[in-house]
Amino acid sequence: MRPLLLAVLLSAILPAHALAADGGKVDRQTTGNRTTENVPTVPAELMERLNRYQNTRAASLAGWTREGCLLVSTRFAETAQAHRVCEPLGMREQLTFYPEPVTGLVPAPAQAWRDGFVFAKDRGGDEFSQLYWFDEASRGTTLLTDGKRSQNSGAVVSRDGGLLAWSSTSRNGTDRDIWVRDTRSGQARAVLTEGGSWGASDFSADGKRLLVSRYVSANESYPGELDLASGKLTMFPVDGGKASMGQFQYAPGGKGVFYISDEDIDGKPQQFRTLRWHGPGMGAPKLLSAHIPWDVDEVRIAGDGRHLAYSTNEDGISRLHVLRLPGLEPVQLPALDRLPVGVIGNFDFSPDGKRLALDLNSATSPSDVYVLDLAGTGLARWTRSEVGGLDASTFVAPTLVRYPTFDEVDGKPRTIPAFYYRPAKPAASGRHPVLISIHGGPEGQSQPVFNPSVQFMLADLGVAVLVPNVRGSSGYGKDYLQADNGPLREDSVKDIGALLDWIAQQPELDPSRVAVMGGSYGGYMVLSSLMHYSERLRAGIDVVGISDFRTFLKNTEDYRRDLRRAEYGDERNPAMAAFFEKIAPLNHADRIRAPLFVAQGRNDPRVPWTEAVQIVEAVRGNGQPVWYLEFADEGHGFRKKANSDYFSAASMLFLQQHLLGAQGAFAEPRAGLRTGGQPDAGDLARLQAQGVRTVIDLRGAGEARGFDEAAETARLGMAYVTLPIAGKDDITPANADALRALLERHGDAGVLVHCASGNRVGALLALDAARAGAPAGEALALGRKAGLKSLEPVVAAQLGDLAPRAAD
Repeated sequence: MRPLLLAVLLSAILPAHALAADGGKVDRQTTGNRTTENVPTVPAELMERLNRYQNTRAASLAGWTREGCLLVSTRFAETAQAHRVCEPLGMREQLTFYPEPVTGLVPAPAQAWRDGFVFAKDRGGDEFSQLYWFDEASRGTTLLTDGKRSQNSGAVVSRDGGLLAWSSTSRNGTDRDIWVRDTRSGQARAVLTEGGSWGASDFSADGKRLLVSRYVSANESYPGELDLASGKLTMFPVDGGKASMGQFQYAPGGKGVFYISDEDIDGKPQQFRTLRWHGPGMGAPKLLSAHIPWDVDEVRIAGDGRHLAYSTNEDGISRLHVLRLPGLEPVQLPALDRLPVGVIGNFDFSPDGKRLALDLNSATSPSDVYVLDLAGTGLARWTRSEVGGLDASTFVAPTLVRYPTFDEVDGKPRTIPAFYYRPAKPAASGRHPVLISIHGGPEGQSQPVFNPSVQFMLADLGVAVLVPNVRGSSGYGKDYLQADNGPLREDSVKDIGALLDWIAQQPELDPSRVAVMGGSYGGYMVLSSLMHYSERLRAGIDVVGISDFRTFLKNTEDYRRDLRRAEYGDERNPAMAAFFEKIAPLNHADRIRAPLFVAQGRNDPRVPWTEAVQIVEAVRGNGQPVWYLEFADEGHGFRKKANSDYFSAASMLFLQQHLLGAQGAFAEPRAGLRTGGQPDAGDLARLQAQGVRTVIDLRGAGEARGFDEAAETARLGMAYVTLPIAGKDDITPANADALRALLERHGDAGVLVHCASGNRVGALLALDAARAGAPAGEALALGRKAGLKSLEPVVAAQLGDLAPRAAD
């Protein structure tokens, strides 16, 4: 679908954060690295139901080792670590043991002078990753980078293992330079310091040249070649002046380069990134994937130079293609048809070039590693990841739907792709509640991969899940990718409004019970959707989300700022600053009138924790209920199992209470009379639209409502009446008569009577019915329909001696 300083409370940092707008105290709890505000205790029963889903695992391929084993990343404790597997379904031998997850695993080439692998590791999710060498012979590790507040990534190893290239911000904290380390002497030097964000792609066979590129945005990169001896940088021409570039790899024997690009062809703009080969003396490059109208994601070349493999992203599904070199003939691999439909994360040729390993993730199975025999039809599964003892055959795969949105393309309605997960069991009420999950990026793409939380919602909560790829998503062409840039930002939010329209047209979905969830840019989309469509949304979960682009661009880490300006716009431009001010959810918190759950990592270098705290304060200032969760040892998302598990459980509890629970689930025991538990602002708006004109509140003055209900009803033009019923001692005939008088004054039709859960309402209505002459059974039945539960014995004890109400 990435955390407070240890032992320091938010109250010490943000004292103004300690009180809600209605004067009620924020319930802040700190447990270890976790701080919560107004998050209830997660029931043990819910934790037990979630436990098996939270104990699923996955295995991701890093590559082959020289002896023919596979280096994989998997988690057996709190974090993902490096493991080695040496045969199909063999033992996973753990090689690294750190409290922080290790990432960026790069094994040494088979012909390297030493055996081992490079890996990256940060601290608490701060993303200031340092590179390390794991030495196979000694089983020791060596720090390769400066160990300071610098970001180091993108390791590339030369064919003989003598050189290591990577990108680093160590020079000034802003630009990503390219560094090269002589692995024999240990000497490292910056070889490219042109400014901007540079990355290395491939060493030439002799290690004298390095393919590099400067990344500007998802739509713009500039490739070149660096002579390592002289430092001369030769930039390659880009057809059309600007293009999106993927990998660059030297062809075997130095005969040109293979690369991924969406450059113009014969002066015609291209929508998708294709695989191309440009050889010595060639004019135009040769297009190798022109017959596939989708993006090429990755390319790999076998070490023996006899095969090339590339993957394509076809409507969110991965396809793998293999070519025989040097003739570029397609290789038929029937075994590929036996793989599940899903998403390929990585793939790599074995040292002898005879096998191809890949990891595959599908909606119904976690990522696992498979190996293909290129000479025959062999397919072997090398890992089988656990699914918590659950029956994987019951997992639900999504269907791909396309729904119309507000604008047109070529005279036809534009459609938005979305993956639709529908519960296997029919909804008890006839219609499923819905969660809309929005990806980040914004240039990301949601694909049908395994998500245990989604499977839990489908099976245990009966919630349907819709995962849209709104405009601005990658994978659907250049125009679609750019359709939300700059001043078009809110057009992607309108795509969520169109999805709400589509939901209302589906007979199996409940348009009155829809929540929205997203992370990073998806968190901004959650806040903006609540800003525009609060009357149509029950709740929202914002994870590490942007609440104001101006403050985000000011506070994000220096090395990210210009990259994000290229996508969102430059806040130094007065016109763009004014636009950011106009669309900021922070500036329109008064329009967010649905319960909100905000979750954040304190060390987030991308979307700083201040984005979370400011929206929490603003929405609480609007009188809305807000849950807040912060981890002191996480960054842009939650990578430690205990933290991820808690967030998942709290999210499920939040959805139970605000999407499925008593709030908003109002009964109608008599025509036009609504009864139930505490409404939120969104409920009041919906009820007002349905004709409710009066709210009778039976809660006591000291009971927390989460917002100023009197002010909200006044804003909506509704009458607000209180009749305080503190508990069972107030369940009396006199109070039943008082409620009857209020209902006669205002009329049943268009009235909501509520308490915390509906229990007190049902009790008084049952007494009232009995006072009006109804038999005890009928009176209790009416009370139950209105919400009577634990107070039924109190009511039943009075029915036998209850005097009928005197006739008027």
